[in-house]
Amino acid sequence: MGWNSWDCYGTTVTEAEVLANARFLHEHLLAHGWDTVVVDIAWYDPTARSHGYNAGAPLTLDAYGRQLPAMNRFPSAAGGLGFGPLAAAVHALGLRFGVHLLRGIPRLAVDQALPVEGTAWTAADAADRTSTCAWNPDNYGLDHDHPAAQAYLDGQVAQLAAWGVDLVKVDDILAPYHDRAIEGWARAIERSGREITLSLSPGTGLSTARTEHLRAHAQMWRVSDDLWDRWPDVHAQFTRLARWAPHQRPGGWADADMLPLGRIGIRAERGDDRQSRLTLDEQRTLLTLWVMARSPLMVGGDLPTSSRATIDLLATPAVGHVLRTSTHGQEALREALPADAGGGDERDGATAGELIVWTARAGDDDAIRYAAIFSTAAAAVRVRVPLTAVVERPTDPGAVRDLWDSRAEIDVDAGALVLDVPAHGVRWLALRLGA
Repeated sequence: MGWNSWDCYGTTVTEAEVLANARFLHEHLLAHGWDTVVVDIAWYDPTARSHGYNAGAPLTLDAYGRQLPAMNRFPSAAGGLGFGPLAAAVHALGLRFGVHLLRGIPRLAVDQALPVEGTAWTAADAADRTSTCAWNPDNYGLDHDHPAAQAYLDGQVAQLAAWGVDLVKVDDILAPYHDRAIEGWARAIERSGREITLSLSPGTGLSTARTEHLRAHAQMWRVSDDLWDRWPDVHAQFTRLARWAPHQRPGGWADADMLPLGRIGIRAERGDDRQSRLTLDEQRTLLTLWVMARSPLMVGGDLPTSSRATIDLLATPAVGHVLRTSTHGQEALREALPADAGGGDERDGATAGELIVWTARAGDDDAIRYAAIFSTAAAAVRVRVPLTAVVERPTDPGAVRDLWDSRAEIDVDAGALVLDVPAHGVRWLALRLGA
C-alpha cells in the first residue's frame, strides 16, 4: 500500500513533490497501512516532459553506466549521493522508498562503452542491441549469455541497496516475458544483501501459467496494461482478478495496477490536470475489488491536492484491514442483471449489466465473512443475493454491517440480502456466521 508518482507526474516528478506526498502519507494514511513511496520512470532524465519520452535524452549516469537522479529535479543527489538523502528523508517519516527502472542498460552507456564496475567488460559487452522496448527509447536489453550482463545488474542493485531503496519496479519485463531478465534481477537483489521488493510490469496478456516462475523470483507482478480513470478499464479487471485471485499467496501478489484516484494528469503521460474521472461509486468499486482480490494498492494521485472524498476512501479502516488479513478471496457469483435493471451509457455501451459477488474470509476471526456485491449496470439497481452465495451458515440481520458506510441499512429477507447498489457500484459487507 502506498503512493506512486506516475499517474500525476509521469516522467517529471521532482524531489519536492515526492516529499510533499510522503509527508501527506505519513500524516493522513500511514496509520491505515499506506507505507510506501515510489518514484516512477525517468528520474534520471533532466529533460523529462509530460506526454511522452525523449529519444536520445542526456540521461544522468555514473561512470559505470548506472542511472543517477537528475540534479535539476532531485537536488539532494548532488555530490554523487544519488537517492540516499531522499530515501533517508522518506524513512524518517516511517515509510518505505521505491524507484522505477527499465529492463536492460542505458543506450547512452552502451554508445560510450562505459565500464562495468569491477570487470574488464564494458556496457557494450553487456547489451543485447536487438532487444529494445517498444514504447521507450532509453535502454537496450541485457545479453544474459554474457557474464557482463549479470555483473552490470549486480552493480546496479548494489547501488540501489546503498541508497536505501526498499522496492524496485522493473518495467518492460513481462510483455513479452523476459524470464532470464527476471531471474537476473532476483539474483542481483539476493546478492545485494538488502531486502528489496521486486515489482514487475506491465502484465499485458500475462498468463497464470507463469505463476510459479513469478513467485520464485518476484513479490509483485502486474496483470494488465496501464489502467486509467475510465470505467471500461476498471470493468476489465473483474475478469483478470477472478482468474488470478486463486493464486494469491503471501510473498507473491498479482497486481491489478495503480489506483488512478485523486488529482492526476498534472504533468502525466496521459490526459490533462484533473481529479479522477471515476465517480465516487466507481472509486469504491475499484478499491473494493482490488482489496477482495488482494492486489497491491498504489494510489497515483497527488495526495495533498486530491479531493477530500477520495482521501476519506483511502483512509477507510476496512481497506487496509481486509487487504492485510483476509484469505480465500474469490469471485463467487456472476450473472446477468434483468434487462430493465439499469440502462447503458456512452461509457460502456451496455444496455444492462452484471451482478458480480466476491467473497473472502477474515483471517483474524473465523466467524467473519466478507462479501462484495457489485453491479456493472449504468443505473442504480436493487438486487437480491441468497445468503448461501456468501456464507456457509445463515446469519441474522444484526450480524451484517456495511464496510463503506456503517449507517447503511441492510435488509435480510427470507434467506437473502436485499440491497440497493449504485451505478457501477458496490455494497461491501462483513457478515458474522450464525450458530
